[in-house]
Amino acid sequence: MPKFDVSKRDLERLVGKTFSVEEWEDLFLYAKCELDDVWEENGEIYFKADSKDTNRPDLWSAEGIARQIRFALGFQKGLPKYEVEKSDVVVYVDEKLKDIRPYGVYAIVEGLNIDEEALKQMINLQEKVALTFGRRRREVAIGIFDFDKVKPPIYYRAAEKTEKFVPLGYDEEMTLEEILEKHEKGREYGHLIKDKPYYPLLVDSEGKVLSMPPIINSETTGRVTTETKNVFVDITGWDLNKVMLALNVVVTALAERGGKIKSVKVVYPDFEIETPDLTPKEFEVELDYIRKLAGLELSDGEIKELLEMMMYEVELKDGKAKLRYPAFRDDIMHARDVLEDVLIAYGYNEIEPEEPKLAVQGRGDKFIEFEDAVRELMVGFGLQEVMTFNLTNREAQYDRMNLEFGKDYFNHPPAELVEIENPISPKWSALRNWLIPSLLDFLSQNTHEEYPQKLFEVGKATLIDESRETKTVSESKLAVALVHPRVTFTEAKEILEGVMRHLGFEYELEEVEHPSFIPGRVGKIIVNGEAIGVIGEIHPGVLEKWGIEMPVAAFELFLSPLYTEPYL
Repeated sequence: MPKFDVSKRDLERLVGKTFSVEEWEDLFLYAKCELDDVWEENGEIYFKADSKDTNRPDLWSAEGIARQIRFALGFQKGLPKYEVEKSDVVVYVDEKLKDIRPYGVYAIVEGLNIDEEALKQMINLQEKVALTFGRRRREVAIGIFDFDKVKPPIYYRAAEKTEKFVPLGYDEEMTLEEILEKHEKGREYGHLIKDKPYYPLLVDSEGKVLSMPPIINSETTGRVTTETKNVFVDITGWDLNKVMLALNVVVTALAERGGKIKSVKVVYPDFEIETPDLTPKEFEVELDYIRKLAGLELSDGEIKELLEMMMYEVELKDGKAKLRYPAFRDDIMHARDVLEDVLIAYGYNEIEPEEPKLAVQGRGDKFIEFEDAVRELMVGFGLQEVMTFNLTNREAQYDRMNLEFGKDYFNHPPAELVEIENPISPKWSALRNWLIPSLLDFLSQNTHEEYPQKLFEVGKATLIDESRETKTVSESKLAVALVHPRVTFTEAKEILEGVMRHLGFEYELEEVEHPSFIPGRVGKIIVNGEAIGVIGEIHPGVLEKWGIEMPVAAFELFLSPLYTEPYL
């Protein structure tokens, strides 16, 4: 969750009223934040805010928090209004950027009075939106420039890698290639464009470079100071709706500082748009739905008043609330999202808890009890339990295991992997479909520990299942890894036999070929004619990829085929 620092004095200036530190702790809750820390610096009190909602980038700055608190306290009511004046500025987008970084949206904000705290919040908002909402600049990158140093029209174009400009923080020109290699931001974000035939460049009519999205601004126009009065805002990315939302967040935050928003015409090869578009969004919700799920006896008027505290314009008609809400929000996808705002405005701490009157008795899930019994059994064999992440990536599940993605290794692992469409990090881009790679990852990070290391995990693997509503199923598995200089297939097999004997199952081993294991020292585990797992000595090539210098013997199996009542 995003964390950022805000000045108490600056917040109170934006809200229009002073409060005690204790009062601020409660006020932050209206903005879906918690007060994480308080300290004094140069006679001024600062707060560390911890946002609890990654879908509300409008609340990741002093301006957004103060705006929400003003409405929650009734200083303003309904829908925030922002005037957008049309300018004569045009940005032309190069067709060659279609497969490089296709979308750019822009705005001008004039008449700003930027002090040190306002400048700090401006930079913070850029960084937090690009890092979290923008997936580390892949989806959204933001540039803010001194507009008085820019000569329109402006061109967002594809540039040769040998073109030069002075990047922010430097005093000499560098080629675009050199920036990716030498500049700290180039090294951090260069992978986003490094392999493209051209690099994106934003320039004005005089050829003056504004920025190299999504890497770095220029020193000439990209340094905003307390002397800056008018700014030009640039947002680039792959999804037009996403960059438009980010632009709305930034320009309305600047408007909270007294800035006047002006739109920019953006000319693409096949269409034109005016940005920003601050047209309010619309939603409709049943009032009885709000009452039922909230568990509160609220009148229609009370619901309307609570929603107005959360910046909605509300029209009550035929038992429904027709809502209009700000264009800087994109998190209202279901009536439950509106319900959440009602409860925030009402105050979670004001809701009286009621003990449910249910004539039933709770008991543990039988399969969970079975898993716990298996854990106790493994501890009895002298193994140490680890708990690793379900999230992983294709490289860990296949490439590092010497496996070919899409090939079926008698379902261990399955041929398909559940991958995440928009992962926050390439490292966490899929749900694992087997556990042994997770144990090897753990071992690779603990090579400094003494040997032998004998580990096990009872955990979930996520598999494709087209028959289910979610198209996936989570299966419980047991995985074991034994590591020391003289470990063998036989040692792993002895533990497997102990498990089967205690669970009351007979099993067979059938020799197979599996690239993750040493040939001739790997077999599939068969119970009742069904292959439920694999056992063997890990291939040296796999160990090398994980940086493990000790031999490893391991096995993994599905637990559901071994579950019976009573068990053990």
